[in-house]
Amino acid sequence: MSDLRFLLDENVPRPLMKFLKSERYCVEYVPKGVKNSEVAHLAKEQKAILVTRDSDFANMLAYPSGEYYGIVVLLIHPPKSELLVKALSNFLTKVNEFEGKLFLIEKAGFKVVE
Repeated sequence: MSDLRFLLDENVPRPLMKFLKSERYCVEYVPKGVKNSEVAHLAKEQKAILVTRDSDFANMLAYPSGEYYGIVVLLIHPPKSELLVKALSNFLTKVNEFEGKLFLIEKAGFKVVE
């Protein structure tokens, strides 16, 4: 089992959780209806990489990536599960260092913001 932990925002489709579990990652969802500030706090507290479709988390002033174990923002539209899983799978084959970084994942690839 990987020692990476993922915390999925409630806007992330269930097939992504299934995919991450199939890759033997530790993964769970945030509780439903939780505010962004609480989501961010939970990610820090659990030392987890936050995966979200909420572009608010791409705001480095509100959520400085250096304070987190990694923030992954999925910017894929339409957010079809198969597209998201494919993009996340591709991303995970290329990245193994998450801490202190913001990742913006798009259909064509991803950007890293430090």
